[in-house]
Amino acid sequence: MITRGSGILLHIANLPSNFGIGHLGNPSKKFIDFLHKSHQKYWQILPTVPTGYGDSPYQSCSSEAGNEYFIDLEDLFSNGLLTKEELDTCKTSVDSRINYENLFQTRFNILKIAFSRFNKSDKEFCDFVNKGDYSEYALFRSIKTAHNHKPWNEWSNEYKFRNQKALEDFKKNNENDILFWQWCQYVYAKQWKELLEYAHAHDVKIIGDIPIYVAYDSVECWTMPKLFKLDQDLNPIVVAGCPPDCFSQTGQLWGNPIYNWNEMAKDNYSWWKERFKKNFELFDIIRIDHFRGFDRYYQIKWGEPNAINGSWESAPSEELFVEIERDLGELNVIAEDLGILDDSARKMFANLGYPGMKILQFAFDYNSANEYRPHNYNNDNCIVYPGTHDNDTLLGYIQELPNRNDFVNAVRNELFIMGMDLPLDSDAEICDAIIALAFASKARLAIISMQDWLKIDNRGRINLPSTLSISNWSYRIPENYSTDYVINKIKYLTIKYNR
Repeated sequence: MITRGSGILLHIANLPSNFGIGHLGNPSKKFIDFLHKSHQKYWQILPTVPTGYGDSPYQSCSSEAGNEYFIDLEDLFSNGLLTKEELDTCKTSVDSRINYENLFQTRFNILKIAFSRFNKSDKEFCDFVNKGDYSEYALFRSIKTAHNHKPWNEWSNEYKFRNQKALEDFKKNNENDILFWQWCQYVYAKQWKELLEYAHAHDVKIIGDIPIYVAYDSVECWTMPKLFKLDQDLNPIVVAGCPPDCFSQTGQLWGNPIYNWNEMAKDNYSWWKERFKKNFELFDIIRIDHFRGFDRYYQIKWGEPNAINGSWESAPSEELFVEIERDLGELNVIAEDLGILDDSARKMFANLGYPGMKILQFAFDYNSANEYRPHNYNNDNCIVYPGTHDNDTLLGYIQELPNRNDFVNAVRNELFIMGMDLPLDSDAEICDAIIALAFASKARLAIISMQDWLKIDNRGRINLPSTLSISNWSYRIPENYSTDYVINKIKYLTIKYNR
């Protein structure tokens, strides 16, 4: 059960470190220390799976594997698997943006060096391998590497269509490379377990994130094509997206394959049960992205240039979660309920009762009945955020407002209704007032992004949806984030509003 509290939204990748990207070692532990000092109960992250198309964690080649970039190289050095000189070759400026191209070209090479020195007869590792965890993922990554990293639908037919003799021959001829990918997951799992225990020892719970869809170029599509709407040549028939709206005249074309829900229902959604079971072993709470897609989803014919000519189709809705909870018990989830919601979707959310999301960047217009305004939260069954990873930072948003005076007046009106008196004379004060409104609200959790606590402008934006840019997903917070001023400010609001 999610109890009243507050936390911070920051992806592991966005932590400062000496190795090009945030990782599971000291950067994560230092952030947990910061959360503990600030009296924060929750750390919300983005998907921890390997990044894919556009460096997005929402376009991954696996729905379960851990991101190999997050492996703590200093831990490998401490265990004698890397030399100091080898470790030093991976170092970068602490505050530099993430360079995914460089990581792709260099990180796996250094991991392979560490693997070459690892005792492959280690009992714990052998048990991990014999259990079969990530065996298909390891095979997928190995064949992908052998095909110059091309997507699986461009592999030679014997591998694309999973000819069993060809796969067995490949396994025999590439045993060490396949074992390398399993070893990466073994190391990741050990380091993640240690981090999760560290968080719990400091009274911090971790909120994970599940994308509703998997990528087309994924181990799931390759190994279980019947679970997706693919044709006989294994090409997508339709793909996911969302229709045109006030944010995009052509909609959003995500390109993920659509689930074959009829096929999934034949074994009572066992794939989903396993997915949730695995993720609840990793996280205390799970935010599920684009939850409305479980009721009705928007699909576009494969090959369309945009999302204009799509259609809404029905999904299992609450039947899926009733079935999952029959096996796994009550799910501790946050249901992302943003976007277009029709009566059917609203009914699903009401029947399931999972807490939804309130975004304060959407709250302050001329309409005092706006459902995102804190005084309109009828109960505590929601999680409030100034913005998500797909929004601008709060300061960046305020600085770009075309109707600034109207926005500020709406914030002032909300403060009055909530019985609060705060100055709004500067952009920083407006940010502080909106964060205070989040803390003062009935919402079960107030989750504030680290960029908003630090008053970072639009340079701290994580992602601009439906765009491909090297700035997407590459931001990292400054090394000196953990100041007494920031800690005391967060702690003050947390205590004042009983979070």
